[in-house]
Amino acid sequence: MKILRKMLLPFALLYGFVTWSRNFFYNSGILKSKSYKFPVLCVGNLNAGGTGKSPMIEYLLKLLLPEFKVATLSRGYKRSSKGYRLLSGTETATEAGDEPLQFKRKFKNALIAVDADRRNGIEKLQQENAEIVLLDDAFQHRKVQAGLNILLTAYGDLYVNDFMLPTGYLREPTVGAERAKIVVVTKCPPNLTKTEMESIRVRLKLQNYQQLYFSFIDYGEEIISETTIAPLSSLKDKNFTLVTGIANPKPLTDYLEAQELDFKHLAFNDHHNFTNTEIVRLQKESLLLTTEKDYVRLRENFENGQLFYLPVKTSFLNKEEVFKQEILSFAHKK
Repeated sequence: MKILRKMLLPFALLYGFVTWSRNFFYNSGILKSKSYKFPVLCVGNLNAGGTGKSPMIEYLLKLLLPEFKVATLSRGYKRSSKGYRLLSGTETATEAGDEPLQFKRKFKNALIAVDADRRNGIEKLQQENAEIVLLDDAFQHRKVQAGLNILLTAYGDLYVNDFMLPTGYLREPTVGAERAKIVVVTKCPPNLTKTEMESIRVRLKLQNYQQLYFSFIDYGEEIISETTIAPLSSLKDKNFTLVTGIANPKPLTDYLEAQELDFKHLAFNDHHNFTNTEIVRLQKESLLLTTEKDYVRLRENFENGQLFYLPVKTSFLNKEEVFKQEILSFAHKK
């Protein structure tokens, strides 16, 4: 695989030039970005997938919903429906996309919408009286100029150590990071030292206007199904199967192994749409544990007590109150 990626280097250089040129045209005003008079906040990344965007969107929803009418807008990756759709929560993951449906099931008071055309989606959400829109995975969507960009990069997979697609996983050259006012290093070890934080800061070469934060994935202490909540420790005397359709399941498997749990792992690609054959195979397993976004795709196919998910959330290692204040100050801008 490494040899193949090296062979694709000319294509990566070409792709990098094309994306750099596109950004140049937007930055210089030759191509027009649309800005808005109300708060539009973008959460995105430079790497393709696996940086923890969904937990960050949920963190922001929890922070903002008590005070604002909050909307999220995603394209609804791999959904079967087309155009703009405001979710009710009764859709299937196939119709709406797994992550948007996950948001709606958890935050019923939020406006959760999908639309590949972000401009159209924002205008529709304005008609719903949204007071702030969170754009999920729209950092490269330059037709919209968000008022605040939050760029995520995973610890151990920093964008400065990566290369352009298809040789690496970068969607655009690293200079694109300069569009973000906030950079969050996600998926850090909970015991990350201040010395290590400073080392990462130096490697990222941030601009003076950019704020850097460090976060980690905080796993729940309970597993959840449609009708049951049980302590994660209840799995200690059971053999179960872990099913994942996410970009990087290693932090999850590491966490479960650290809890001394005995499990078999079936790993699928990110946003995997499970086939009937795969569902039948999984139905033969006595006990399944999965991620929350996989759960919304799988839940309708299993009996109560057979399928559970382990919730996750974003927790900060440094300056959390500063981060919150920065978000709230932006949300109050008109």
